[in-house]
Amino acid sequence: MSRIFRPVMLAVFCLALAVPMAWAAPLDAFQGKQGSINIAGGTAHISVMKEAAKRIMTVNTDIRISVAGGGSGLGVQQAGEGLVDIGNAGRPLSPEEVEKYGLVSFAFAIDGVAVVLHPENPVTELTSEQVRDIYAGKITNWNEVGGADRAITLYTRDEASGTREVFDGKMLAKGPVVVSANVVPSNGAMKTSVAQDPGAIGYVGIGHIDTTVKAPTVDGMTPSQENAADGSYTITRKLYMNTKGEPQGVVKDFIDYLYTAEGEEIIRASGYIPTGR
Repeated sequence: MSRIFRPVMLAVFCLALAVPMAWAAPLDAFQGKQGSINIAGGTAHISVMKEAAKRIMTVNTDIRISVAGGGSGLGVQQAGEGLVDIGNAGRPLSPEEVEKYGLVSFAFAIDGVAVVLHPENPVTELTSEQVRDIYAGKITNWNEVGGADRAITLYTRDEASGTREVFDGKMLAKGPVVVSANVVPSNGAMKTSVAQDPGAIGYVGIGHIDTTVKAPTVDGMTPSQENAADGSYTITRKLYMNTKGEPQGVVKDFIDYLYTAEGEEIIRASGYIPTGR
């Protein structure tokens, strides 16, 4: 082997060794550590949190991570009261919450909120004005917006929901929602309810849309994460992790992990767009 060829081969061999080491690096932060992390709050966050928790606990069984829902309001409250280490929210903290609880907020993903219908509903497009009139009870039959002669069934979220806050503020322009609307506790429950009701209209985070529901265009905007990221779909929000004071120990390691390349891979696989630091 020539003297020139030998160092080239050595360089290639070293690079090949470095690639798997680079992939393993984000989880190396948890090696040799112990502790527990309790997470609760916004339901849109759950798939990201559970996948990150699974990967971390696989490489280190001395770290225990629990993930629960409950809505953005609950996440903020429980983090503020020290009941959980990370309180997730699908909205920014209010100045009152920051002052009351001393919370620190970490945005990690962009999500869109979309109107969803039963997949057999022939309606493929709506205007925001029509959506507002539907939720206000002014439009009560699908034939008024180009659909079948079928009564409209309304589904909404509870007032602690970050998804609802975005929908109410950006889609409904803080307009009224009729008191007869069915209230469901999570994005998953909303999707299940709409999928089972041919007259239904509801809303979910775009990351939850699949073949069981149908997302019409609104004001000509197609709901997708790509459109949410580039600004062509405007019913959007950021997803946040909140801690009481600056995070420490394995809680800090968990938050840092979601900003690594591997963490961003998890965020994308869950249907969201990473924000980066």
